[in-house]
Amino acid sequence: RMVLDTDTAHEIDDQFAVVHALLSGERLALEAIYAAPFARPGTPFDNPAAGVEESEAEIYRLLERLHVDPADRVLRGADQFLPDIDSAVPNAASDDLIKRALATTEGEVLWVAAIGALPNIASALLLAPEIVERIALVWLGGQPLHALSADEYNLRQDPDALRVVLASGVPFVYVPCYGAASHLLTTTAELDDYVRPQGAIGEYLAEIFRDHNEQYPGRSKEIWDLAAIAHLLDESWTPRRTVSRPSLRDDLTWGATESGGSMGEVDYVRRDPIFADLFAKLVEFESGDRQAGFSLDPRGGNR
Repeated sequence: RMVLDTDTAHEIDDQFAVVHALLSGERLALEAIYAAPFARPGTPFDNPAAGVEESEAEIYRLLERLHVDPADRVLRGADQFLPDIDSAVPNAASDDLIKRALATTEGEVLWVAAIGALPNIASALLLAPEIVERIALVWLGGQPLHALSADEYNLRQDPDALRVVLASGVPFVYVPCYGAASHLLTTTAELDDYVRPQGAIGEYLAEIFRDHNEQYPGRSKEIWDLAAIAHLLDESWTPRRTVSRPSLRDDLTWGATESGGSMGEVDYVRRDPIFADLFAKLVEFESGDRQAGFSLDPRGGNR
């Protein structure tokens, strides 16, 4: 069972991750997708309220191309980042996560795959701390614990949200960017060969990738966010080690924490099987041999 929290319109990697999750029903019982906020100065989405609205709109664009009925499975998240570590930002996505977590029976775990800033997840943990017993989180963002700085876009957008997550004790698998998700490189040529021919969704993914990048010989780009979905599909694709849970200092460097505890840190990402799995599923979807969609059981389970 899983939910996906995504700042879908910020860049072009979230879209690939959303599609991969929706095409992986044999392994993932995707119950809901949460739109996460982002702010990108110098664009129409220069504040989190505009960012979360556009993320939600992008989710609907993907669902349309996959012929998936959104029903009530797409929830808008926070329209601002956390003001401090003690203050939640109430929103529909956090409310939905709390509801699903509290409906989880003993022995079950609801996985949360988060691929943007974390105000939706942090707000849920602040509003209902007891859900730490029912959920597990895999988050893509930041830099490795050995790096001189943790600074990275997802982390920098809302560092207090990450501080809430770290302090909550929620089971946590951390996927850093450089050295781990940075292995998820692809090119326009590869996507034109394997993705573009796969119907409306393939054309869309290939086109947003091409439009996002200056094109020149040798140009490649990371599809970072696939790493979080890959971890849930096959842990051998994202080898991890157990590390002491850190704190995040004001200067966005990692520090020690008095509370102790541990978490998983992904050490490496195996690029080839992840892209091979996504490409194969897109081919099967276009041929009619695979469906995309949410779990039929609103609490999860088999489709």
